[in-house]
Amino acid sequence: MSTRDNPFAGPNGGYDTEVSFGMQPSAPAKGAGELIKDTTTAAFTADVIQESRNQTVLVDFWAPWCGPCKQLTPVLEKAVREAGGAVKLVKMNIDDHPAIAGQLGIQSIPAVIAFRDGRPLDGFMGALPESQVKAFIKKVGGEAADPVEDALADAAAAMQAGDLEAAGAIYGSILQAVPGHPVASGALASLLVDLGDIESAKTVVAEAVVGDKEPAELASARTRIALAEEVAALGDPRELLARLEQNPDDHDARFDLALMQNAQGLRSEAADSLLYIIKADRSWREDGARSQLLKFFEAWGMTDPATLAARRRLSSVLFS
Repeated sequence: MSTRDNPFAGPNGGYDTEVSFGMQPSAPAKGAGELIKDTTTAAFTADVIQESRNQTVLVDFWAPWCGPCKQLTPVLEKAVREAGGAVKLVKMNIDDHPAIAGQLGIQSIPAVIAFRDGRPLDGFMGALPESQVKAFIKKVGGEAADPVEDALADAAAAMQAGDLEAAGAIYGSILQAVPGHPVASGALASLLVDLGDIESAKTVVAEAVVGDKEPAELASARTRIALAEEVAALGDPRELLARLEQNPDDHDARFDLALMQNAQGLRSEAADSLLYIIKADRSWREDGARSQLLKFFEAWGMTDPATLAARRRLSSVLFS
């Protein structure tokens, strides 16, 4: 979705709420603060010992004549980059700088030693396959913080606080950094439905990138869009209320009223309307009221208070 189409975009096309997304380097690092670098005997204390007090540092001991080293180095660098900052990699040519390897008792290369808190933590020797290298990095470095997950948490907190503008800006920033992110797409689309902007919500959902399993946020947004479109075709709610005053068992009118109540955010009232029909006539529209109530649950979220309360009442109606 472009910033032009997003009502939460700032006046210059950007977003008023700043969200930082860490990007990993695509080439070996040359500066002190980057993920991958070469070191020397003189710089070893700063590059490895001191830096390992901040995060795990892998030291790759290698030499230009070492065939297995040439196999391991690209695999190791790739795995470090894909770890997203969980570890740093420092490479040491033992031909030029043999002292550190000698002090650590390294007799065969390639050798990789993980340092944490200034001390050797773990290591391996030989050119391991990529899967084992990744497992080793995960073991010694753990998982790096995910900036997108942090941003999603910030947006959810803004939603809880009622700051829809901030939440929308954050979701929009996520989609700028990761186009089609399914969770952010679903959350932003639901927010747009709340604002009555169904067409923009449909655009966001259409641009979502879905993997093997669609996240609940995106499924909920699809359901909410469908419900909103149904409501748009229902007409004047006053006519429905007039029909129900004349005939409380006009289930068609009560069903349509439930859709309207849901669109207005009156979730408990919408559930009441459908539960009335379920209790009065389970066979109406082939159990259509219960089916619609289940759609509401999906749209509201399974942990929403209205869902929890209505589900308890539904169980009471069905099994009493």
